[in-house]
Amino acid sequence: MSIETQLEGLAGGIPHGLGEGVALGTGLAEGYDFYDSALGQVIVTFNPEGVSSLDIADGFEDRYKERFGRPLIRAEAPKAWSRHIQESIERGSPGDLPVDLRSVTEFQRRVLHTTAGIPKGEVRPYGWVAFEIASPKAVRAVGSAVAKNPIPLIIPCHRVVRSDGHIGNYSLGGPHNKVELLLAEGAQPDLLEELAAHNVRVRADVSTETYHHPSCHLVRSATNVLDLRSAGAAEARGLRACPLCRPHS
Repeated sequence: MSIETQLEGLAGGIPHGLGEGVALGTGLAEGYDFYDSALGQVIVTFNPEGVSSLDIADGFEDRYKERFGRPLIRAEAPKAWSRHIQESIERGSPGDLPVDLRSVTEFQRRVLHTTAGIPKGEVRPYGWVAFEIASPKAVRAVGSAVAKNPIPLIIPCHRVVRSDGHIGNYSLGGPHNKVELLLAEGAQPDLLEELAAHNVRVRADVSTETYHHPSCHLVRSATNVLDLRSAGAAEARGLRACPLCRPHS
């Protein structure tokens, strides 16, 4: 049975006699369509508020029913959004694309807003996200919020790694998909794993006397690099934190 045939059953919750256009326009049902990604074809759902979810096609029906349970109708996204959806998937950032995060809590929205700002080809640990949202002790809660991201790829939770620097798990198909995405973005996941195994948390550019997150593009291009176990160790050497990647955790 094709995924399109399976999803036809999810439109059954629309009130009798209500047209599909009205159901979509009023938000009583969500539209969905297929888009290309580095992981293959994905399904994106949307409503008048914006894009509400993204998932891989395999097993989508059950996961959507369990989490959202709203009727679905195959439809094209609004013309103003259609191009932005594909671009946002490829860029790994919402940009001007409206997103609907009503399915998550206010804390989770803060986490996801910060996650959306992580540059392509770079990663940040859970502790960094917690610090950025002024909740430095909420590292575990940050991990939970990232795992519940309803719009992966567009909000790039694959760019958030464990606080010990290891790549960690990934809700969109598992850790191998996370590695594939980071490889495609040039984030060097094998190097990041090696550095994490040696307890390297920051890397210093000796020539500029600055220290950085290991994936920061500024230190990746440096020729004289010093590996250190903490931001504190870097500060003790008189090094300054990179103002772009802000390696406070």
